[in-house]
Amino acid sequence: MSKQALNELAAVLADTRESAAMRDLLEALLTPRERARLALRWRLVCLLTAGVHQRSIARQLGISLCNITRGSRELKRRSVFRQKVSQFVSDQLKLKPGVSPPATLCVALRAGPRKGKKT
Repeated sequence: MSKQALNELAAVLADTRESAAMRDLLEALLTPRERARLALRWRLVCLLTAGVHQRSIARQLGISLCNITRGSRELKRRSVFRQKVSQFVSDQLKLKPGVSPPATLCVALRAGPRKGKKT
């Protein structure tokens, strides 16, 4: 993808304020498989941010440790990404008082791909 096209797409996405409109854009732009992979990557970085161990994430989501390592590396390298994920995780954990953070987030994000499905 050209840098200009990526910048244009980023501007359109950043300008989209409503979650329903954003979902519509994502559904129009991405295939069902691409959406599933993107959602899976989101789940894994949220679980990493919540402090869930990589092997536990691999078992829960049915993915390899290599995929988890990539997510971990992106969290370390990209401060805006890390900040957005951290804010989301923090907000989710505030919704479920009295439960340990990793368990709360796992429940909040449970609807993932079937076990054993590699991506």
